[in-house]
Amino acid sequence: MSTAPQTSQNASIFDGPYYLSIAGKLVEAKDSFDVINPATGKVFAKAPAASAEQLEAAIAAAKTAFKTWSAISYDERQVYLDRYADALQQHRDELVRLLTLEQGKPLNTMAAPEVDQAISYIRQIAARRIPVEIVEENDSHVVELHHVPLGVVGGITPWNFPVLLALWKVAPALITGNTFVLKPTPYTPLTALRFGQIAQSVLPAGVLSVVSGGDNLGPQMTNHPDIAKISFTGSTETGKHVLRSAAGTVKRVTLELGGNDAAIVLPDADYKAIIPQLFWGAFGNQGQWCVGIKRLYIHRSFHADFVAAFVDYAKTVKVGDGLDPEVGLGPVQNKMQFDKLKTFLDDIKANGQKIAFGGDIDETQSGYFFPITVVDNPPEHSKIVQEEQFGPIIPIIVYDDIDDAVNRANASIYGLGGSVWGRDTKAAVAVANRVEAGMVWVNEIHTQGVDIPFGGHKQSGIGTEQGHEGRLLFTNPKTVLIKKSF
Repeated sequence: MSTAPQTSQNASIFDGPYYLSIAGKLVEAKDSFDVINPATGKVFAKAPAASAEQLEAAIAAAKTAFKTWSAISYDERQVYLDRYADALQQHRDELVRLLTLEQGKPLNTMAAPEVDQAISYIRQIAARRIPVEIVEENDSHVVELHHVPLGVVGGITPWNFPVLLALWKVAPALITGNTFVLKPTPYTPLTALRFGQIAQSVLPAGVLSVVSGGDNLGPQMTNHPDIAKISFTGSTETGKHVLRSAAGTVKRVTLELGGNDAAIVLPDADYKAIIPQLFWGAFGNQGQWCVGIKRLYIHRSFHADFVAAFVDYAKTVKVGDGLDPEVGLGPVQNKMQFDKLKTFLDDIKANGQKIAFGGDIDETQSGYFFPITVVDNPPEHSKIVQEEQFGPIIPIIVYDDIDDAVNRANASIYGLGGSVWGRDTKAAVAVANRVEAGMVWVNEIHTQGVDIPFGGHKQSGIGTEQGHEGRLLFTNPKTVLIKKSF
C-alpha cells in the first residue's frame, strides 16, 4: 500500500491530487477514475480507485481502532469531533467550491448551506449522549440498559448531498463509539476524500477512513464479516441489493431510499403566498433530493390560476453553472440521471400530456442542463406521477375531494415524506396524520434538525436517521442485571 507524500505546510490540501484515507495515512491508488463537472460535461479531476486489498486494509484498521475508540468516554470523543469540526471550518470555502464543481449545485444558495450545516451537525451530535437507563430497581437488584457501540460501520453515500449525507452518518457513529469506513459514490467522491484527508490530522488512526472507487466495493462492504452495520442512502432498487447482501452476516442496516413525495394544497390555502416554498421544495438542488416534492396536488377551484402563477415564478429562476451567483438551479449531476429524465420527457410528449412550462432541452449546450418543466394535470397512472423523477420536472395534479387526494398520495410503494398546506392548521394537521410517510410537514417544507427523526415508510427505507432514535441505531442494547448483595 503506497503512502502519499507529505503535503507542504504552505500548500493547500485542496490543490490535489486526491488520496484515499486509510489507517491515519493518505494513500495512493494504482488506478483512478474520471470526475466530471456537470456544468461542462467534461473531466476536471481524477479520483483514486481503491483496490479490494485497500478496502480490506481500511476495514482492518477500523477494527483495530475500535478497541481504543470505544473505550474512551463520550466527553473525550466530543473533544475529537469538535476538533474535526474546527478543522473542516478552516477549509470551509474550499469545500464549498469543490462541492459545486463536482455536484453542480449553486455555490451560495445550496453548496455553502450544505457544508455549513454539516459542520454544525458534527458539533451538535458531539454534544449528545445516550445515558444508561435504570429499567428496574428494588432492594435486591438493579437492571440497567446500556447502549453499546456496534463496531465498524460502513457508509455508502449518494451524489445529491455528498457532504451532508455522509457526515450525517459519520458523526453519530463516531460519538457513540463506532469506527467508520466511508465509500462515497463515484459521481461525487472529491469532497468526501477531502474531508477524509482532514480527519486524518485530528482523529486517531483508523477511526474514519474514506475509500473511493467503483460499484465493486459496495458488495465487499455489505458482505464483510468485520463490518457490523451498513448505513446506505440511495435508490430503493440498490437498497434491496444491500439488504440481501447484509443478510449473510446478519449485520445491522439503515436504508434511506427513494421517495415520491406528495404535496397537498388544501382548498383554503393562500396558494399565491406559498408558491416560492412549493417551487423550491420541488426544484431545489435541481429536484435531486429524496424528500423533494415529486407530486403537487392542487384543488380544482384554483388550479388554473395556480399553474399560471407557478409558471410565472419559474420564469424568474435562472438555470446555469452553479459558480454563477445569479444562478438558482444548476445542472443535473450526471449523464445517467440526465438521460433518465429524458425518458420522462419523452413519455410525457408521447402521451400528449400538457407541458405548461419548459420541456425543451437545448442539445447544443454543454453540461447536463435540464429545463425547469411543469406538467399540467397528467393522469394518475402516468410515468411522471407514478415514478420518482429525481430531477426538475413537477406534475401539478387536480383533485376535487380531499379524501381522494390523500388516497392518491398514499397509493405509492414509497413513503418517505410529504407536506400539507392550508390556512386552517388544525385541518391541515388532520390531513397530514393520514399521509403514509416517515416525515410530513404542515405549512413548511424541509425543516430538519439533529433531534428530529427522519426515516421512510414502505419501500422508502428501514430505520431512522437523526434524533435520539437514529443515534440508538448505531448501538446495541445491552441489559445488565445486578444483584445488590451476594
